Amino acid sequence: MNAEEKQESFVQQSRLQALLIDPEVEDFAGLNLLLGQAGYDLRMAASPPEALAEFSGGRIDLLICNTHVLDKDGGQWLESIVGEFPDLFVIFLSEYGRTVIPKGIGRLMGLYRHIVKPWNSEQFLDAIDQLNDQKITRHENIRLEQKNKALTKELAELNATVELTAHEHDDELLEAHRKLKKNFVAAIRMFSNLLEWRGGLLAGHSRRVADLTRRTANIMQLSEEDQQNSFVAALIHDIAHITLADGMLNKPVPSLSHEELEKYRNHSSLGEQLLLPIDDAHPVAILVRSHHERFDGAGFPDGLKGKDIPIGARIIAVADFYDDLMIGHLSSKPLNCAEARTLISHGRGTQFDPEVVDAFLQILIQATPVADPAPLYVPCSELRPGMILAQDFVSREGLVLLTAGRVLTTDLIRRMQLRVDLGRKLPIRAMASAV
Repeated sequence: MNAEEKQESFVQQSRLQALLIDPEVEDFAGLNLLLGQAGYDLRMAASPPEALAEFSGGRIDLLICNTHVLDKDGGQWLESIVGEFPDLFVIFLSEYGRTVIPKGIGRLMGLYRHIVKPWNSEQFLDAIDQLNDQKITRHENIRLEQKNKALTKELAELNATVELTAHEHDDELLEAHRKLKKNFVAAIRMFSNLLEWRGGLLAGHSRRVADLTRRTANIMQLSEEDQQNSFVAALIHDIAHITLADGMLNKPVPSLSHEELEKYRNHSSLGEQLLLPIDDAHPVAILVRSHHERFDGAGFPDGLKGKDIPIGARIIAVADFYDDLMIGHLSSKPLNCAEARTLISHGRGTQFDPEVVDAFLQILIQATPVADPAPLYVPCSELRPGMILAQDFVSREGLVLLTAGRVLTTDLIRRMQLRVDLGRKLPIRAMASAV
């Protein structure tokens, strides 16, 4: 069935079903012929009880009522029908110019027609056609409203599904980002280990600078992202040292030759170049490049000044300078903590950012923390998930395999036992919750 046939079938099924209630049977014959020719179905009831029986027996859309049947009780029976069937149309037939229609019927029904006999057939049919059109429009509106509700519900369910899927994708993306970030930090630690493996004067330098940088950034209340980038950059701020000869790395900076000093001064910009191929390392690469800039603009490689130097690089500059003084990398002999603090204080506002110096010195002058209890040395074969390393775990070649504070997992222990002598003992600080 095509669309036009469906529409025609709907119109035919929607045609008014009429009931005439009239004690004068002759009215029925004429009306039945008139309405039948127009495609309407008309039934007959001679009294209100018969009309009530017709209503209980099937669908009736239009009641054609001779006003004679209202005389006995004022039409109370009709008010009852209209109250039960509020969509019912009513046409009153009368032989008078004016007929009083009960107020209750008008209130309940809301719409009716009044036709005076003898009626004009064309006008009568026109009135019924109007009512029929109103019925079709009413049913169509109801159908459309129901369809709209169904579509609204379906759309709401679809939106909920889309939102749930979006959240699931967000969770997947977040988890993927976390894994990438974790892998990135692991790669950074590997680069840092390569520097440590070189040994010599700068062994452990990057890790100490990274720790001081992290603590300073935390006191200065940098954003979590800035703290992370600063810490990672500090771990590999000297990554380009892997291009320098061992002899150069073991010399204090003041004793370097002019040619060696030029190579040394290039290590910050070269470090940036080494990191640029890694997308996630771009913010870190900028800090690596700028960690030898001075607050007064006399640093290298770009001569940046003041707040033009990234905050992470300004922090690394102080931490790097401090540790270099403590290990003798900037002087003929190592300095003690007080001497190093004094030199940093003298550089406040010239070499270093005053705010960073204040935060850094605050770390150094804090009360010495209570010493951790002596670690328990546990053979590699007896390690358990949840144990925490008290100190860095270093290979026999001097490479840092695991850093202090690392919580051991089942997988990590398995990999260690495959690569390390099972009898070797590791310093364990405590037990965390089982992993």
